Amino acid sequence: MAVQLAKRGARVALTGRRKEKLESAAAAVSRAGGEALTLLGDVTDRSVVKDHYARIRAKWGGLDWAVLNAGVGDSKSALEFSAENYHWTFATNVGGVVNWMEAVLPDMIAAKSGVIAGISSIAGFRGLPKAGAYSASKAALNTLLESSRVDLRGTGVDVVTVCPGFVKSELTGRNDPKDMLFLLETDDGARRIISGIEKRKRIVHFPWQLSCLMIYVVHNLPGWIYDRIIRRAAKRRKKPYIDESRQAVEKGS
Repeated sequence: MAVQLAKRGARVALTGRRKEKLESAAAAVSRAGGEALTLLGDVTDRSVVKDHYARIRAKWGGLDWAVLNAGVGDSKSALEFSAENYHWTFATNVGGVVNWMEAVLPDMIAAKSGVIAGISSIAGFRGLPKAGAYSASKAALNTLLESSRVDLRGTGVDVVTVCPGFVKSELTGRNDPKDMLFLLETDDGARRIISGIEKRKRIVHFPWQLSCLMIYVVHNLPGWIYDRIIRRAAKRRKKPYIDESRQAVEKGS
């Protein structure tokens, strides 16, 4: 996504926890003809986020777009319920977003311009098996962004909720490809996200075969029907919906 934005003439500020990955992404932006600012740190740390935005503001005066993309997730059944797992997931998937929104919104509101784009998931529209923390965090993010969009109407600041299906990435690379319907190439997914943000869409969702099914059909099923269908589907699966271990995610995020 950063490379595609660079090719469109954008200056890109990149945050990340792994120095080598961050520098590699910045180099790719430079090769694409763009300018990159690398910001090493964790979005769950409010003080780090404030420092990162202060550095962006000092260099460029602020942001036109804030693409809030950081996310984690692992597989854990309620049979092995872990509060720690929920706190860990929400800290990044929701906390990282609110930390950045707090940092960037005052300047965007003052400028009467800007876009907040939160990368959520179609998994946020129903509770998926063995993905309670992940689905719940994305549902919370969807609601947070929707509420913020209503509050910010008329300010010149747009809020875009991005709900992709499966896109090839380091995170989805831990899943069994057979369990990911309509899996998209990384470049294709990034292009669709950027296109949706440019159009200031309320909700960007894709691929349509999967996203329309989840958002407009499965989301509206009566609970007893959904429970019966999803239980049968879960029994047929050899692997959980999100097939990552927490250890792997922590090392790889």
